[in-house]
Amino acid sequence: MGPSTPRLIIPVDLKKKPWQQNPPLHNRWHPDIPAAAEVKTGELFRVEMVDWTGGTISDNHSANDVKTLDLSVVHYLSGPIRVVDADGNLARPGDLLAVEICNLGPLPGDEWGFTAIFDRENGGGFLTDHFPCATKAIWYFEGIYAYSPHIPGVRFPGLTHPGIVGTAPSMELLNIWNEREKELEETGLQTLKLCEVLHSRPLANLPSTKGCVLGKIKEGSPEWEKIAREAARTIPGRENGGNCDIKNLSRGSKVYLPVFVDGANLSTGDMHFSQGDGEVAFCGAIEMSGFLELKCEIIRDGMKKYLTPMGPTRLHVNPIFEIGPVEPRFSEWLVFEGISVDESGRQHYLDASVAYKRAVLNAIDYLSRFGYSKEQVYLLLSCCPCEGRISGIVDSPNAVATLAIPIAIFDQDIRPKIGSVPTGPRLVRNNPGLPQCTYDGNLPITKNPSASI
Repeated sequence: MGPSTPRLIIPVDLKKKPWQQNPPLHNRWHPDIPAAAEVKTGELFRVEMVDWTGGTISDNHSANDVKTLDLSVVHYLSGPIRVVDADGNLARPGDLLAVEICNLGPLPGDEWGFTAIFDRENGGGFLTDHFPCATKAIWYFEGIYAYSPHIPGVRFPGLTHPGIVGTAPSMELLNIWNEREKELEETGLQTLKLCEVLHSRPLANLPSTKGCVLGKIKEGSPEWEKIAREAARTIPGRENGGNCDIKNLSRGSKVYLPVFVDGANLSTGDMHFSQGDGEVAFCGAIEMSGFLELKCEIIRDGMKKYLTPMGPTRLHVNPIFEIGPVEPRFSEWLVFEGISVDESGRQHYLDASVAYKRAVLNAIDYLSRFGYSKEQVYLLLSCCPCEGRISGIVDSPNAVATLAIPIAIFDQDIRPKIGSVPTGPRLVRNNPGLPQCTYDGNLPITKNPSASI
């Protein structure tokens, strides 16, 4: 007998708000958020999820929804999912949870997504000092391909993946997170030598009751009040996995997650149709609603067997990721290099962040010569299947980072050649222009004095 249809354990109704779903979703990490479902090892099951904003961003030609997005509510996750073995025994702290991605994709009837640049004073991004205005591009899916009316002349296959897969932290681990991130946010500007050319703020997103959704726990109850004050935001990746945004984590991939609480309490969300390495615009993948079909196994005592703590406690570990066999095939790439010298010409010491920023800026300026605005290229490099690398990290004083862009995604040849540069994309799908808002703040904008207009 063939395998059964995956059991749907967490459905979503896109007409309802995240807290109205059955079971309701959550947007924080905490050991006391109750499990929404239970699965056995070896069982194939299906999880559906809303996009990371819970449906706040609309399929239209305005970026006002991006500018005013309440970032206290993100990310909305499906779960937690309690995992037991064939005998009904819970996954235990110290185990490894092996999560295999068997299938995934957009929800039927909702085959579109968005990429956005946040306003500098509401989210920002990797290049927020260059691109402070809220901006949006809508993408439509044609099977495995995506195209955008806002970025014409580009079409590429998506490497679809979940941005977030993680287990619940123990209370001990949650306290470690909150203490170290609070110290960073409160004293980092005074006590740390921060990268001077990265301007995203705040330095950390601390626990907040604002926008907090805790699954089955009723808002306003004493239990909710306690947990909401402690629960960690889902913005960064941490020891439990979480928001790692690994673009190659697609069909056939496996994640080996540390287990910190009984049952593991697996959660997932933040589905991406496609993403470039670094997701540099912050809201930079092609964000969408979607589904995962998963299978779990429990490796008993796997943390001790396979993970070496890199820190003061046994909890300072990180997941292992096994990339699957399915991904787009590109044979020709244009690669842009960056070194750790900033836009002012100042030398930095082996700073990979400065080098990668320089590589991205080099790519943006180059591609803007082919008929695109720099905002269009910034959005594109954040969501197309480009490859980022740290190519050199030992040759003082320069770190070297590279950004490789597949040539085949464009409808024109973007390579340097003898003769004049082409004036723009040949394929135009009734381009309505890029939805963009004004920047109303007063923070300084970085300009490269030698960049092309």
